[in-house]
Order: sequence, then structure tokens, then C-alpha cells
Amino acid sequence: MKIGKRVNGWWRTRRAAARRDAGMSTTEYAMGTIAAAAFAAVLYKVLTSGAVTKALESVIGKALDAPF
Repeated sequence: MKIGKRVNGWWRTRRAAARRDAGMSTTEYAMGTIAAAAFAAVLYKVLTSGAVTKALESVIGKALDAPF
């Protein structure tokens, strides 16, 4: 009886260990990298657009012209 409980406990531990996800698989890592690169490209395009560039220049200009 004791051996049967030990074996069941051992198998339960092995099944739980097999179900755990220790990290991303190669496919998930590749998709995450592609998504991050795409987001960076969109962000770059937005930040280098004319309206955003003028707004940033305006904010920086006002900050530099502030009296101390």
C-alpha cells in the first residue's frame, strides 16, 4: 500500500512538471520579436511625422526660453 502511494505521488509530480510552461517556445519568441519590431516601426513613423515633430520642437523651445 505504501509503495502504491509513493508511485502515485511520483507520477503526479512528473505530470505537474510536464504541464508547467517554463518560458516561450521558439515560435512565441519569434512572434514576440516581430510584434515588437512592428510596434517600434509604427512608433518611429508617428514620432517623426510633421505634426509630432513640430509639437515636440514647440515644447522644447518653450522650455528653453523659460525665464529662470
